[in-house]
Amino acid sequence: MNERGSGLRARGEVQDFEKLRAECRRSGRLFEDPEFPATDCSIFFSRTPPRPFEWKRPHEICSNPKFILKGASRFDVQQGELGDCWLLAAVANITLNQELFAQIVPSDQEMDDQYAGIFHFRFWQYGRWVDVVVDDRLPTYHGQLAFMHSQDNREFWSALLEKAYAKLHGSYEALKGGTTCEAMEDFSGGVTEMYDIEQAPENLFQIMLKANQRQSLMSCSIEPDPYVAEAEMSNGLIKGHAYSVTKACLADIETPRVQGKIPMVRIRNPWGNEAEWKGAFSDKSPEWNYIPEETRRELGLTFDADGEFWMTFKDFTRNFQRLEICNLSPDSLDDDEDDASRRWEMSVFEGAWVRGATAGGCRNYISKTAEGYGCKDWLMLTDRHLPSDTFAHNPQYRIQLHDVDEDDEERKCTVIIAVMQKNRRAQRRLGLDCLTIGFSIYHLNDPDSAPKPLDTQFFRYNCSVARAPSFINLREVSCRFKLPPGSYCIVPSTFEPNEEGEFLIRIFSEKRNNMEENDEEVGPGQVSDEITPELSQESEYDRAVRQFFTQIAGDNLEVDWRELKEVLDYALKKEFEFDGFSKDTVRSMVALLDVDNSGQLGLEEFKSLWSSIRLWKSVFKKHDRSGSSYLSGFQLRAALNESGYRVNNNMLNLLMHRYGDREGRVAFDDFMACAVKMKTCIEIFKDKDPRQTNKATFSLEDWMEHNMYS
Repeated sequence: MNERGSGLRARGEVQDFEKLRAECRRSGRLFEDPEFPATDCSIFFSRTPPRPFEWKRPHEICSNPKFILKGASRFDVQQGELGDCWLLAAVANITLNQELFAQIVPSDQEMDDQYAGIFHFRFWQYGRWVDVVVDDRLPTYHGQLAFMHSQDNREFWSALLEKAYAKLHGSYEALKGGTTCEAMEDFSGGVTEMYDIEQAPENLFQIMLKANQRQSLMSCSIEPDPYVAEAEMSNGLIKGHAYSVTKACLADIETPRVQGKIPMVRIRNPWGNEAEWKGAFSDKSPEWNYIPEETRRELGLTFDADGEFWMTFKDFTRNFQRLEICNLSPDSLDDDEDDASRRWEMSVFEGAWVRGATAGGCRNYISKTAEGYGCKDWLMLTDRHLPSDTFAHNPQYRIQLHDVDEDDEERKCTVIIAVMQKNRRAQRRLGLDCLTIGFSIYHLNDPDSAPKPLDTQFFRYNCSVARAPSFINLREVSCRFKLPPGSYCIVPSTFEPNEEGEFLIRIFSEKRNNMEENDEEVGPGQVSDEITPELSQESEYDRAVRQFFTQIAGDNLEVDWRELKEVLDYALKKEFEFDGFSKDTVRSMVALLDVDNSGQLGLEEFKSLWSSIRLWKSVFKKHDRSGSSYLSGFQLRAALNESGYRVNNNMLNLLMHRYGDREGRVAFDDFMACAVKMKTCIEIFKDKDPRQTNKATFSLEDWMEHNMYS
């Protein structure tokens, strides 16, 4: 919660708010943030500002400025020139939850005698909370704040929060355009659901009521007009504009004909002006006469031109097209909360799609054959885009659902699955947009006998039981499901193979869930039975290699790394198209078997090394069916497994970053270096773990010796 620094990767020294503020107070100077300077590049990254902005501190804008004036409220959030209404809708929402607001906007920040021109805010970023430090120089035009501001020009918390969020993502321009769910998640660590209201479930209002009870954050919007930005409709609502949903409830109503309760929704326009709903139950509309005075008091009803208005749920569904609900994570709620039923159970894992290794693409890429195409959820194939068998190489996560929801007549478990891409908004200046992502869910009838990870054969003959509504290029794709108790495997993926990115997968369920990576453990394995017979007998070729070794070694029958390179290049350049072994690879081979640390190998040591090389080259040839002298990362895992080294997806990603090229391939020389490293690491670990506990203790000297020498 108190992690220091500004954003995920501080460019300079880590910024400690308390330390920096103390230094400024001691020196009597106002803080100036070197990481987010008061220059045009902090506003726009793609162009020069359309007008000359002037950066001013609060006391240069007005007299007697305040950080928070008379408590923070949703009416403190007014939109400026920046197209970030999605952010403002989320900021307005957090003011309704005091605990959450205090988590994002730390207390003890005032513009009093101890004022030092420095403030800080906390945001959730991909599984952790980060502390973002800013100075209070703000962009102005003609002496007025240019971007987010409060209704009272003496109050500055909302403007400074927007600046901290802009710093987190690199610039103010990076905040232009987005979805409210993105900001709501960054303010809460929650998981967001998006509903197309026209296709929403019948119990949507019950979902909203329960979300309101859980203090979930909600927003809504209307599809934009393609020709007019934020076009106003005759009923007062704005197209392409994000609104906050600040309450959902059942209100008492008494008419001459009927008496009962009516579903109501309270909504706020972040413009904070008279741009409000003009229909039934709008400000001062006659329909309010049917609501008892006591109920109106309970609702806190006011008729101000403040952007806030009420609608019936029926009018809400007729006029709005999208609803976003951000379900708060357990650590976003008060620890002393009495009603435990409000809490979600949560599981979180981090993962990555790496080109040529774990970026397997969507379910189109399951098989090169026509088998399995009968599944109802199979996507249409075209002659131009035939599938391959890479889907099974995506990261996989197994989840066990034990208990059904309370009062659920269908005896099912509610689960929300969300896959979030990491750091994409901050990379806009690099030209990187969001990848097109989704996920599939498979039921495991017999989880104990299912392979880890699930292989192509499994996916070829088993259809998914559920999946993301669509593959979409948003930061996060999420969906709510009702599944029978049991074991399931979730496969997050990009739409196309070989698209790289980091992600976070989160599972929210009403009851307990157990989640783990559906992958095997790293460690020694068994050499493939298909390869073993080839290694049992020494061939004429092997004898020729040994003879050449004795010629190079001389009388002492030992070779250093240069001489070993000559032997191996002689032996293997005839079989593989490559430029010969690198110095680092050969030195690693020497280190593998050089027990006395002499820097040389004798004949017996070379025989042992050659035995391993015969295994590795046989495995490489088996998987290099095209004879290109390259393996893909998809093939690398299978090749290492058949060589007797088990790796999981995390290890495979590391190996591809170390030994792969930009095309996601591993050359023959790099494969040999990788195999040497795997063999060395496993043997050193086994020496330190004689009881085979899968745990070992290394001294710093051991660790340094291993890494420096090998």
